[in-house]
Amino acid sequence: MTQPRRYLLRMAAFLAAVAAVAALLAPGLLAAFMANPGLNGLIVGVFLVGIAMNFRQVLLLKPEVEWLEGWRRGQPVTSGGRLRLLAPMAGALGERQGRMSLSAVGLRSILDSIAARLDESRELARYFVGLLIFLGLLGTFWGLSRTVGSVGEVIASLSVTGGDAALAFEHLKSGLEAPLSGMGTAFSTSLFGLAGSLVLGFLDLQAGQAQNAFYTELEDWLAGQTRLGGSGPVAEGDQTVPAYIQALLEQTADSLDELQRILARGEESRISTNANIRALTDKLSTLTDHMKAEQALMIKLGEAQLDARPLLARIADQAGGGIDEATKSHIRNMDLALSRLAEDSSRGHEELIAELRSEFKLLARTIAAVAEDAET
Repeated sequence: MTQPRRYLLRMAAFLAAVAAVAALLAPGLLAAFMANPGLNGLIVGVFLVGIAMNFRQVLLLKPEVEWLEGWRRGQPVTSGGRLRLLAPMAGALGERQGRMSLSAVGLRSILDSIAARLDESRELARYFVGLLIFLGLLGTFWGLSRTVGSVGEVIASLSVTGGDAALAFEHLKSGLEAPLSGMGTAFSTSLFGLAGSLVLGFLDLQAGQAQNAFYTELEDWLAGQTRLGGSGPVAEGDQTVPAYIQALLEQTADSLDELQRILARGEESRISTNANIRALTDKLSTLTDHMKAEQALMIKLGEAQLDARPLLARIADQAGGGIDEATKSHIRNMDLALSRLAEDSSRGHEELIAELRSEFKLLARTIAAVAEDAET
């Protein structure tokens, strides 16, 4: 979708141009502002608030566009409290990630809600444009009323009979200060009010274009996600599909969506179970290798015992019953070592059998769980 950044750049460039022109005309603008600082300050304050409101309208589109782009890409998104325009759409979609299917009535309802929210924000910005024009005209009429009243007073007090002409001229000059001040108020407020409304009008135009682009692209995308219902005429005749059949069809579509999600979760569970079974098979293969190695070791130990038995018999024959204590001690130690080795081998064999039993139990539970998921 179109990002609101380019509209913000246009607005910022326009404000920079306005600021440059104001800097060039700064002496004249300052003199006009001092004609009535109170009213002109009010106009400038309203102007700044209007600028902030227009920028806010465009900035509020950014989270809406980001949420919609994330939803369209299938990324996990939440309804969130930041959404203002798409809040009803986020609530209506819920968890239908990537599987949205709207009816024509639902599409119209969502678009009407978004259009109403956009119009509400535009009305506030347009109010500030009209307020600047009103304040400018108010200052103009106020200054003109002061001018007319002051001119009337000057004319009434003007007298040239039997006096000094220079004194009468000075009196006329002092009397014209009030009308000139009123004219300054009238023209300065008109200047600031109309210029401010012109600037705010352009900013409101850019904000409106950003909102219209967002609304148009959203409408085009939602139109592609809409399924046409049976509310139109049937092949022959003017009859329409009854409302309960339309509701039944929509409920069936929702049920199919739910079934699709259940099948997707079942497929994910099956893949995970297959991975666990493969891991268990690898463990069983490793245990089988260990068992083969231990069996080979036991065979070698048995062969060693068989080889040692004739040697011991020959030693006993040679000694003729006169075996010394050292030989007896060595023979006893060998006997104990062989007995301990046999016990350790037997214990390791039992532990291996117990571990195999536990692994087979885990495999049986896993296969039973897979069978239950397949039945459901």
